[in-house]
Amino acid sequence: MQKGGDINLIGQFGVGFYSVYLVADYVEVVSKHNDDKQYIWSSTADGRFTIVDDNENEPLGRGTLIKIHLKDEAQEYAQEWKLKQLVQKYSEFMNFPIYLREEKEVDVPVEDDDAADNEDEYEEEESENDDDGMEDDDAEEEEEAPKTRKEKQLVWELVNDNKAIWLRSPKDVEDEEYQKFYAVISKASDKPLAWSHFKAEGDVEFKSVLYIPEKAPFDFYDKYYENIPRSIKLYVRRVFITDDVSELVPKYLSFVKGLVDSDTLPLQVSRELLQQHAALKTIKKKLVRKVLDMVKKMADDEVACNNPETDEEDRPSEEECKKFSLFYSAFGRAIKLGIMEDSTNRNRLSKLLRFHTSKSTDKLISLDEYVSRMKAGQKDIYFIAGKSMEELEKSPFVERLLKKDYEVVYFTDVLDEYLVQHLVDYDDKKLSDASKDGMRMSDKDEKQKKRDKELKVC
Repeated sequence: MQKGGDINLIGQFGVGFYSVYLVADYVEVVSKHNDDKQYIWSSTADGRFTIVDDNENEPLGRGTLIKIHLKDEAQEYAQEWKLKQLVQKYSEFMNFPIYLREEKEVDVPVEDDDAADNEDEYEEEESENDDDGMEDDDAEEEEEAPKTRKEKQLVWELVNDNKAIWLRSPKDVEDEEYQKFYAVISKASDKPLAWSHFKAEGDVEFKSVLYIPEKAPFDFYDKYYENIPRSIKLYVRRVFITDDVSELVPKYLSFVKGLVDSDTLPLQVSRELLQQHAALKTIKKKLVRKVLDMVKKMADDEVACNNPETDEEDRPSEEECKKFSLFYSAFGRAIKLGIMEDSTNRNRLSKLLRFHTSKSTDKLISLDEYVSRMKAGQKDIYFIAGKSMEELEKSPFVERLLKKDYEVVYFTDVLDEYLVQHLVDYDDKKLSDASKDGMRMSDKDEKQKKRDKELKVC
């Protein structure tokens, strides 16, 4: 190490190499150095090994050849599909190429046994054409395509050709590259709504690319309270570790896809110990903040698009204007679940809520928009819960409020009634259920205030 070796390599050989005995009875390592002879190291993992001069293999010139003698129950690891699966899962983004020898059908040229006969026939035809005076001197001769036949051959194919774009600067990565990488990391056919590429520094250093998909998984809400896997893969120095670390993001953000590559986390650690590692808490906090920043950006773009005072040069594109609407239709319920489960980010999440109201039946609005048009002196945000907006519009409780020109928020999602148990106020305004007995309106007109004052004097 004093000569400039990489301290990160310490211990990695032991963990990676000796795991081979999970599937092998016997292993040989043939090795050749430029300035030494060729040797064979061999062992059955019984605590002993041998090193002998290599007099049986072809000269390597330089490098290493590993021979693995598989156990009977592990013969699948000699199959092409299994090897490719392992490489693409665990070493997909390694910075050195990995080739796999595959059997493929290729086109090979063949010699035509009748070539001489064909040439004679061609000369005879030319002679006849000359005699008849029908030869066209200007005609271009068409070259026949070479004849080929299918043949199975063993060829070396590169199996880890995907690039680790998270190691590059975000300004050097094109949008098309991010979209292509999303397809690789998510195995999905849809396009991402948004992505965030960043590097975290400090006590815990890591690089990450996160994506918000366009659609929710079909069973996302049905299986929400089951032990659903997260969609963020964890790498340590570009080596895949696991995609089942629930501590990376909270459950309500489990739809987020992407990866985290850390130089801080240990490479050789069990999944159980990894989940207890202190660094994960720091990583989780930063990931949640980045995801909510992405969602807020989409929400802010929507507000800017709907604001007639927004300058044309500052107005987001038509595509950006639609993104938050697409997000909320897919993941609006996840935001509500987050408010119920994540007290730390409850305030940030509440700003992302959208509802129909008595004054906005055709468009979802934010609570900020509701507050901005509250009546003078109004201290409460009025809501009513029911199965549908049509049912709520006919409610006598709503009619009473509408007569005084109050706006009422319609809670039509089954989660809304649970939501309000955790979100008791917003922007210092209490959420009041219009259907509750004893609900009092917070503002009074001047005549009512004067009447109350006279009653107190009496």
